[in-house]
Amino acid sequence: MGVGDSLEAALTLQGPIKAGTWHLIGDGIVLSPADVKYEVIWRHGGTDSGIVQWEHHFDPSTSDGSDKFDATAFEADGDGVAAPAASGDQLVLRWSIDAPDGGLPGTAFIPNGDGSASRGRIPSLILPK
Repeated sequence: MGVGDSLEAALTLQGPIKAGTWHLIGDGIVLSPADVKYEVIWRHGGTDSGIVQWEHHFDPSTSDGSDKFDATAFEADGDGVAAPAASGDQLVLRWSIDAPDGGLPGTAFIPNGDGSASRGRIPSLILPK
């Protein structure tokens, strides 16, 4: 993947997913203003089907950059559709990042992979029950 490409994390499914409320933790390191779209996708037979999505605008937490490597929190719920998945299909969390102020998208926002070390949380999903 290159700068500006979407980022993905995939999990192999064991079977169907119910419709209902999804919970997203989408913390990230914000280096410049960024518009981030989070999508949950059911990948099956070479096809991607959307389940639920969120969009959020992030601004750096300080203007002087003194804590630029601390995570900025984002947490949201969203209503998702059912996915009649079969064993071996994938569940994908995709981040698409746009830098509206002319910056490079891939350098504006980085999903927080450092957890509490950057004063944030690892991105995660809670599926409908």
